[in-house]
Amino acid sequence: MPKIHLLPLDVVIDAADDATVMGAAQALGYYWPTTCGGEGRCTTCACDVIDGAQLLSEMGRSERNSLVDERGEGVLRTAVRLACQARIRGDAGSDAIVTVRKPGVRPPV
Repeated sequence: MPKIHLLPLDVVIDAADDATVMGAAQALGYYWPTTCGGEGRCTTCACDVIDGAQLLSEMGRSERNSLVDERGEGVLRTAVRLACQARIRGDAGSDAIVTVRKPGVRPPV
């Protein structure tokens, strides 16, 4: 099962194949900041991909447009992804780890 290393919390969580980064965390009870509820419009859920970007789905047109509309063209030269859109690839493998940084994520109560 693929894993996601969440920074700055410094926890590693399991992610189902094809789960979004945000969805995997929410399924385990983590709070992930979002304004649009995961519809890919607000960019509030955006996270920095520190390592393992190759294990995520490619950025789609709507994700790209949302990021550019909200943050400008320069965002495309960074490792920022919308956590509600970036999916762990099903072929990522059992030892695959994606490391992301998202301040504001809170552990389950």
